[in-house]
Amino acid sequence: MIKTAVQYHDFSSYDRHKMEGHALDWQNQPRVYKEYPGIDPIPLSKDVRPPEEKLSSLVKKAHVRDPVRRLDLADLSLILLLTCTLTAKTRHGGADFFYRSVPSAGALYPTEIYVAAHAIEGLDDGLYHFGVLHHDLTLLRAGDLSSHIVPLTQPQAGNAPQLAFFMTAIFFRSAWKYRNRAYRYHLLDTGHQAEHLILALKALKCPFSLTYDFDDAEVNHLLGLDVNREVSLAVGQVPGDESVPSGVAGEIRNLPKEMMKASCVSEKEIKYPAIDEFHEAGTDPVPVSIQVPGMIHEIGVTPGTWTEIPHSVAWPEVMNHGDTAFHRRSRRNFVKTPIGKNAMGALLDALCYSDSWSSSPDSNYDRSICTGFLVGHAEELSPGFYLLETSKRAFGQVTSGSFTQTAAHICLDQAWLAQTAVHFLFFSNPDLLDRTWGARGYRYAMLTAGRLGERLYLTATAMGLGCCGIGAFYDREAAELLGLNPKSRLLYLVAVGDVKKPINKD
Repeated sequence: MIKTAVQYHDFSSYDRHKMEGHALDWQNQPRVYKEYPGIDPIPLSKDVRPPEEKLSSLVKKAHVRDPVRRLDLADLSLILLLTCTLTAKTRHGGADFFYRSVPSAGALYPTEIYVAAHAIEGLDDGLYHFGVLHHDLTLLRAGDLSSHIVPLTQPQAGNAPQLAFFMTAIFFRSAWKYRNRAYRYHLLDTGHQAEHLILALKALKCPFSLTYDFDDAEVNHLLGLDVNREVSLAVGQVPGDESVPSGVAGEIRNLPKEMMKASCVSEKEIKYPAIDEFHEAGTDPVPVSIQVPGMIHEIGVTPGTWTEIPHSVAWPEVMNHGDTAFHRRSRRNFVKTPIGKNAMGALLDALCYSDSWSSSPDSNYDRSICTGFLVGHAEELSPGFYLLETSKRAFGQVTSGSFTQTAAHICLDQAWLAQTAVHFLFFSNPDLLDRTWGARGYRYAMLTAGRLGERLYLTATAMGLGCCGIGAFYDREAAELLGLNPKSRLLYLVAVGDVKKPINKD
C-alpha cells in the first residue's frame, strides 16, 4: 500500500535503467471534455473585455484591500475566460484538437472546474459545471448551497460566498499516458489552473481565498463525482455580503447515476492502484497551527553568499495580463541567447510573492517547497546552480558551472533544454512533508509548484520569452546532479529563454 509521500514519489520515480515500454492505447484515448447528456447548458458570452492591467501589477497586488462587491453573469464569464479558454487548434487523429490557456502534461487536461453561485445577477443560485469547449455552464444542483459549502471548506467564514470554484482531476486522463506517475501531473496541472483563477479574480478586484484543505468526501459528494475516477483538489472562493443561512443544512442527495457517469472519459479505463491509495491516504485533516520549517533549510545545499532582489524591479512586459493569458503556450524552440538582466529580475521577482491569500492562515503552503534555478546564459550572472530565498527576496549561488546540458540529459534526453537560458527548479523533502502534514503535504507541495510554475509561464509570455514545464526526469539523477540530501527530490522544472519566433499579441 502506498501511504506516504516518500513511498509514492519513489514508486513513481523514473530510473534510466528500469524504464518499461508503454504503448498508448489510442482506441481508448480519454475524452478531454466532460459532458452531461440530456442537460441543456447555459451559454456564456465571450464578448467581455479583460481589464487593461499588467501581469506584474496583479502578481504584486494585495487583494485583501479590495472591498466585497456584487458580481453578475458577465463578471463570472470573464473570470472563467481568464481562468481557462481555448487558444489554438490543430488536427489530431483526424479530428480538431484545441489547446488551452493553461498548460497540461501531454495536453491531456485532467482538471475540471465547478462553480457554486449565490446572488449572482443574471444567474440562478446553484452548482454548475464549467464547459471550456463551448464556454458554458451546466446546472447540477439548484439553490443556495452556501450552508453546505462554508462548513466544508471555510468554517471560519461569516458570510456566504458569492462564488466557489472547485477544481478537480479526472485520474484516467493523465494516467492513460503516464500511469502511476500521473498523480504528480494531476496536482501540477491543477496548480496551473489555480494560478490563472487567482489572477482572474485579482483582475476583477475580487477579494478571494484559495484552500487545499477541505472535507474530501463531502466536497466530492456535493460535486456529484465518481470518486473512483475524479476527485477535488482545490477550492477558490469569492466572499459575499450575506450571512450563511442559519439552522441545520438539509441533506445533499446523490446526483442521478447518469450524471455521475460523466466522470468516465473512456470506454476502457485502466486503474493504477498507487494513485488511488496515495490520494486516499491524504484525505485526513491536517492539524492547525503546526510548526512548519522552511523547506530551503531541509534539502542539504546552501549558498555561500546572498544577493538581494530589489522591490522596485520593472518587468519588461510587451503585453497586458489578458493578452498574456490568451497567448500562453509551451514553446520549445529556444535559441542560445543570454536572458536580459531586467527579464531575469522580473522572473525572480514574480516568485517572491507568497501564499498569504490562503483561507487557512496556518497552512503555510509556500513552505512545502523551495525554489532554485540553473543559469545557462544570463546577463551579469555566471553559469551555475542557485537557490532563491523567496521570503527574504534573495538568491545565492550554490555551485558554479554549466548544468543545463546535463539537466537536458536527465530530463529524458530532451536536447532542446540545453539551449534554454534558465531552468527554474522546485524541490521538496518528501520525508519532511510526511512528518509535518502527513500524506496530504504532497498535495501542498505539488499544487504550489504548479501554481508557481504557471506564474513563470505567464511572466515569460508577458515579456515575449518562451517557456516550457517539465515533470518527466530521472528523479535520483536530478537530485544527485544538484547535490540534494538523500531525502530531497526535484518536483518540477520550468525552462525559460528566448525563442526563434518572438512572442507578441499581434
